[in-house]
Amino acid sequence: MNDWITFALPKGRILEDSMELFAQIGITCPEMHEKSRKLVFENPELKLRFMAVRATDVPTYVEYGCADIGVVGKDTLLEQGKDLYEPVDMKFGYCRLVVAEPKNLQAEDNPLNWSNIRVATKYPNITERYFAQKGVQVELIKLYGSIELAPLVGLSERIVDLVSTGGTLKANGMVEVETIAEITSRLIVNRASLKTKHQRIGKIIEDLEKVVGDEVRISE
Repeated sequence: MNDWITFALPKGRILEDSMELFAQIGITCPEMHEKSRKLVFENPELKLRFMAVRATDVPTYVEYGCADIGVVGKDTLLEQGKDLYEPVDMKFGYCRLVVAEPKNLQAEDNPLNWSNIRVATKYPNITERYFAQKGVQVELIKLYGSIELAPLVGLSERIVDLVSTGGTLKANGMVEVETIAEITSRLIVNRASLKTKHQRIGKIIEDLEKVVGDEVRISE
């Protein structure tokens, strides 16, 4: 099965958006439309395999060659720093990675004066690098969910988290202070696979670039 192409895709919305985009370049898997608890789906006719995995695991499966291609948010790539080829911005799943704090703190706060702060986040590596570049010492508290809760209960004064509309921050009395990065979903490729399956993978990348480029032009 060395001539097959295996994809690692995050369960949920990104998987759906990815397959919708892939369908435009002829990559499909009818088996995925059936109700099932399966985690691996195949299209034998096209020699394609699809693995449904956790978003944070996608880069690992691709880096180790269990999957040739994956789709994952740029936030995960920045946090994990895996050795992967990242050829295509898929242009969906847009959000921002931001520093936020309680609204009542903002009135008398100036980020330029920060020297030593405590931050709760799901992204300790990104956060540490970001503040190190600014010369700010940061005490990191790693959380896995509901980051906005941390300032409400006094665990930290500030957070680093993903936002899309900002509604959750506002509902919890918080405001954005700084934007660390703008995030979209990216196509990633195993470096060895790119060499050994260059023709097929190169065609996928080329076709996706055309589709994504056309969609951007239409939206503009």
